[in-house]
Amino acid sequence: MTAPTSSRRSFLGGSLGTLAALAGAGQTGPGQARADEPQVIGGIPSRSIRRPRATSGDRVVEPAWNERLTVTVGPRDADIVGTSHKALQAAINYVAGLGGGTVQVLPGEYLLRGSLWMKSNVRLLGSGLDAVLKKHPSHHTKLAIDSDWYDQEITLEDAAGFAVGDSVLLRTKNPHNGGQEVAKRTLVARSGNRFKLDKALRQNYWQMGDSTCWSLFPLVTGEEVENVTIENLCLDGNREKNAHLDGNYGGCLFFQDCHDLTFRKVTARNNHGDGISWQICHDTLVEECHSHDNADLGLHPGSGSQRPVMRNNRIERNKIGIFFCWGVQYGLAENNQLDGNTYSISLGHRDTDNIVRNNTIKNSGEVAVLFRPERGPTFCAHRNLIEGNTCVNSGPANAAAIDVQGGTELVTIRGNRIQETRGTEQRIGIRLGKDTKDITLAENSIEGVAQNVVQMT
Repeated sequence: MTAPTSSRRSFLGGSLGTLAALAGAGQTGPGQARADEPQVIGGIPSRSIRRPRATSGDRVVEPAWNERLTVTVGPRDADIVGTSHKALQAAINYVAGLGGGTVQVLPGEYLLRGSLWMKSNVRLLGSGLDAVLKKHPSHHTKLAIDSDWYDQEITLEDAAGFAVGDSVLLRTKNPHNGGQEVAKRTLVARSGNRFKLDKALRQNYWQMGDSTCWSLFPLVTGEEVENVTIENLCLDGNREKNAHLDGNYGGCLFFQDCHDLTFRKVTARNNHGDGISWQICHDTLVEECHSHDNADLGLHPGSGSQRPVMRNNRIERNKIGIFFCWGVQYGLAENNQLDGNTYSISLGHRDTDNIVRNNTIKNSGEVAVLFRPERGPTFCAHRNLIEGNTCVNSGPANAAAIDVQGGTELVTIRGNRIQETRGTEQRIGIRLGKDTKDITLAENSIEGVAQNVVQMT
């Protein structure tokens, strides 16, 4: 362990202090004013705006309407009666077409053959565990005829089980470099085993590339949308009856290239992939959610996502609990309960300036908090704060509860409690890789392990 220089210590303290101020307890999401402070709009506190009006294009000042547009969907006694993804999508499209509002999902089980595509300014509100969106069992087949990149149709070798309106995932090997190509599409027309797609392929799907079509999709998804809320809803991936879908393409929730997303009181369970995944999505708030028993990641703040806030969630029995993907910055993971995940919290590729604070982490299969080694120091997770977490019973007999690998630099690990109740064995409290630099350890409580801190040489 190397003590940081005064200049680096000043930089670390400044950057993490700013993060702590922005993400402190009692505050709202990133960039928003505290509840006890007036929001300043153009130099004028919002409290002084006595008669707010709905003005075209103004999302900052809005009257507190007594009633807003809500459309109900359910098996009976609803505005739209039905339990399919088509019924739910019709409600989402209707509300979005009027500028936004709420789609209320009434109690019942909804067996989905396709994704729900969220629109901007729409809130999808469930009925807790009484409203379950469940994925249809998956199936797949080979493509019977080549389709070129400009084609908007495919021909299936065996079309049994596929229907117009289904969401599908197409896979092939790139004929030039052997890499996998993936496309998500919807089947919109049909003649026998020949289907039209909602969009052209934009890749070559040839038989020589072992091209296949799968009924795999995220349950609720969105691309290039903003101001979306998913709340009080249960999503079931039907893991036992579905093939695997990587979290870069799907999840119970999956969003790409979006901003201002709120996921609150969502249950994401039993998915053969991720629970909740968002890629290149900024200012995402995930709170009071329960992500459990998913094959891959519980929460997946994906590549390039800025300022995610994940607080007061339960994350249980996933391969990885919270996975900071590539270039996740200025994020906050706070007051979460993680239990029985193989890797509980993982940071790596250019995940800088994040705060992991006051989480309770129990029964990790391999490690409680991992800093991945990556491809070298320029790729590692620098300038992160690990503070006030409780780590109980982490990993096998030779594991470390907090494992900082690779060329990770300028990390502060402060005020954490590490406890082992299963016997000391060769267990380590905090392990620092030989290429790590400027790792600050302070006020950590470590008990029940063979070695409190190990600096690898």
